[in-house]
Amino acid sequence: MVPLTLAEHGALAEARLPAVIWDFFEGAAGAEWTARANPDAWRRHVLRPRVLVDVSAPDCTTELFGDRLAAPYGVAPMAYHGLAHPDAECATARAAAGAGALLVVSIFAGRTLEQIAEAAPDGTRWLQLYWLRDREALAALVARAETAGYRALVLTVDAPKVGRRLRDLRNAFALPPGMTAANLAARLTSGAARSRAGRSGIEEHSREQFDPTVTWADLAWLRRRTSLPLLLKGVLTAEDARLAVEHGVDGLVVSNHGGRQLDGTPPASDVLAEVVDAVPADLPVLVDGGLRHGADLARALALGARAALVGRPVLWGLAHGGADGARAVLDLLREELLDTMVLSGRPTLADLDRSALAPWPPTAPPTAPPAAPEAAPAHR
Repeated sequence: MVPLTLAEHGALAEARLPAVIWDFFEGAAGAEWTARANPDAWRRHVLRPRVLVDVSAPDCTTELFGDRLAAPYGVAPMAYHGLAHPDAECATARAAAGAGALLVVSIFAGRTLEQIAEAAPDGTRWLQLYWLRDREALAALVARAETAGYRALVLTVDAPKVGRRLRDLRNAFALPPGMTAANLAARLTSGAARSRAGRSGIEEHSREQFDPTVTWADLAWLRRRTSLPLLLKGVLTAEDARLAVEHGVDGLVVSNHGGRQLDGTPPASDVLAEVVDAVPADLPVLVDGGLRHGADLARALALGARAALVGRPVLWGLAHGGADGARAVLDLLREELLDTMVLSGRPTLADLDRSALAPWPPTAPPTAPPAAPEAAPAHR
């Protein structure tokens, strides 16, 4: 079967992956309410098509920090692609480069920064970071990324520790033998491989290695160690967006971590406009969380995002088809986006503004008070 939707890619992946790995990819924090709400929330915005518009040459290309992309999208940072396919991040890099998409490489990639760059030398790559207690290791990784041609840094700021993910706790999830974070010393990642009943090796590793004392003031330390643009990922409020601007951040990613951190946070689509409105118009705001169709990407752009990141669906494609499967996911999203642009009469990205959307269900008009009942006729 040739998958025609992202959901069909997901079904193929689930059939192929061991249940414990599928749970690690798909699981989220707490009752997984936020993870379920993410994709549904995009549907609270319906498209307002315009007609009799010349849509013969739709164009969804865009530019981010000087790099041209075939569409305003990229692969969200996700750890350990080798759990999905033996070619791991190298396959994902080839897929992203072939699709003209951005790739955000996780600090916990299973291939080195240099191997990923060599796999797709023409691709656009950023590096995602967690703030480690070991600042020397963090600084060394940043320097390597810059040397290897990575174009920006994405600091995840919603994870002083990994969230309480019940599927991983029930499965006593830990990294299998041979699966490591290739860009960090073994002493910094060994905890992720420890399996204990009712525990998650990933969560316990984060308690050991993530620095929970980091504040806004620490961003200056990171800025002094690189000339790369710095984006913060995990911002959900206007207050934090304004603080990011005050501290010289170059961009934001509106994200609730796919529901994997604090359950009960709002879907990213519900707060995207709030964050966009809180920052200067020229500061790029990206978004991730639950995008499952190119029309969702169109909605994100209409709400003010410069681009969107897609996570789990790329791993679905990777799991069942390697680089070709991941590429198919990205190509499908671009095809659906162009289809949405044509059929909505908005052939350029500039046409996808807030006039392209309406709330759904629509706001009900005020209702008049019920009429007084007629008096019953008198009996004679």
